[in-house]
Amino acid sequence: MQFLKTLFWIVLTVIVVLFARANWKAVEVKMWGGLIADAKLPVVLLLFFLLGFLPTLIYYRAKLWSLKRRYEPLERGAQAAGTPPGTTIVPSAPAAVAVSNSPDAASPPLPGDAERIATDTKVWPPA
Repeated sequence: MQFLKTLFWIVLTVIVVLFARANWKAVEVKMWGGLIADAKLPVVLLLFFLLGFLPTLIYYRAKLWSLKRRYEPLERGAQAAGTPPGTTIVPSAPAAVAVSNSPDAASPPLPGDAERIATDTKVWPPA
């Protein structure tokens, strides 16, 4: 797999170099105030690619950092409980709870409690 990854980057680099070599022409970039900049076309394309790519990269790196910060306490808690590192922790399904109508219950029964049984045991991801 490493070979394919390296081959991909080599092919991509060759394509970019050939494109840059074929289009190495000066272009005029008209800016504000009548200012005109002469730059090579591949340099201008690279600049605008980075101008669009970097904000997205920064946003997703920040998102990844935030998710890692939320995950680390869970991982430390799992290691403290004796779970080996790298083990996926899946929350268990909530148990079905039956509502009792007996007189010894801690709270007085409400009307219709006899037919109420909690059956929502949907867990994501499925175990």
